[in-house]
Amino acid sequence: MFSTDAHFLLSLHRTHIDELLAEADAARLARSVRRFGRNRARSAGGHPLDSAASRDPAHK
Repeated sequence: MFSTDAHFLLSLHRTHIDELLAEADAARLARSVRRFGRNRARSAGGHPLDSAASRDPAHK
């Protein structure tokens, strides 16, 4: 499959780079998904399970 040790090492290096890039992409995606979830909870004005009526002072 590999004609020389250099070809083997180059293939190994490229495979390792591909794995590192895939891990970086997965981490970037995970950070963007978590950030979106936190921002939705904050933009709702409190706990994500609170209803708008429970925060309205006229209803208390």
